[in-house]
Amino acid sequence: MSDTPRGTPEENGSRHDKVRENRLRRMADRQGLRLERSRRRDPRALDYGTYQLVHIATGGLAAHGYQSGYGLNLDDVERALLGDES
Repeated sequence: MSDTPRGTPEENGSRHDKVRENRLRRMADRQGLRLERSRRRDPRALDYGTYQLVHIATGGLAAHGYQSGYGLNLDDVERALLGDES
């Protein structure tokens, strides 16, 4: 048996993103936040595949890219959780 990962590069990349997403969820939880992913299923929608951070206690938006919420990619989420405003 080989130790090399199986699957296409796209599948391996999406696996990497899922691992990163889960790590960011844990970071958010430790800060009293919940990481939410847009439930849109239309890839042409502006907020498709994007995220927002929500305060667990109040339900208010902590970080988002669009006025209506969501709009963050995983890099944006990580910057928000680390407090990096650059």
